[in-house]
Amino acid sequence: MVWMVLAVCAFAGFILLGNWQLHRLDWKLKLIHDVSTRIHAPPVAAPGPSAWPDIENGQLQYLHVRLEGRFLSGKQTLVHGTSPRGYGYWVMAPFKTDGGFIVLVNRGYIPPDLADASGSAKTSVPEGDTAVTGLLRFTEPHGGFLRPNRPDAGQWYSRDVAAILKAEGLGNAPAAPYFVDADAGANPQGWPLGGQTTTHFRNTHLGYAITWYLMALAVLLGAGLMIRHEWRGRRSSG
Repeated sequence: MVWMVLAVCAFAGFILLGNWQLHRLDWKLKLIHDVSTRIHAPPVAAPGPSAWPDIENGQLQYLHVRLEGRFLSGKQTLVHGTSPRGYGYWVMAPFKTDGGFIVLVNRGYIPPDLADASGSAKTSVPEGDTAVTGLLRFTEPHGGFLRPNRPDAGQWYSRDVAAILKAEGLGNAPAAPYFVDADAGANPQGWPLGGQTTTHFRNTHLGYAITWYLMALAVLLGAGLMIRHEWRGRRSSG
């Protein structure tokens, strides 16, 4: 019967969807564990060019790293964003490492009143040899939701590493494909305020898995009732 074929297909489909959500749950739990381990581990040297392909393939997010070198004087880009302190800006500054490559550093959050009319931060860039520790973050290309970056107008809504460095005239320099969120306490004067990285991962896979399995059970029960109804009908007619 057609309805039995449809019931079998629906039951199998819901079971497969439930299994897939359990697979995703296992992946999410491992990700949360790996990130928690990286965040609280002692900082390691920031990945150099040999490791950049791995990062571009989605590895080493939130690795706790250490940079040694100096900030490039006078270059800071403000990116609209929200931190635990509220709406404001992220202060992005290019950092020339002792290894010869550039890493874009998110020095931290500033409130709107610390941004002047020209879109620059009312905070100075540290001079001389500097060490920075923080969390490795993936680049955020193109812009925010329904708000594309506008480099020509100095309007930034995401931390797009390549685009920001290009706007700062560093597009041809050897630069890491990631940026670093500076740790708290990186700026003794107080602003920008580092250590504002949020690492909450939405994990609803178990709930979805239960939902799919319940739907499979409903199909099974419905099919059972239909079979029982038809069996009774044939018995009474016989």
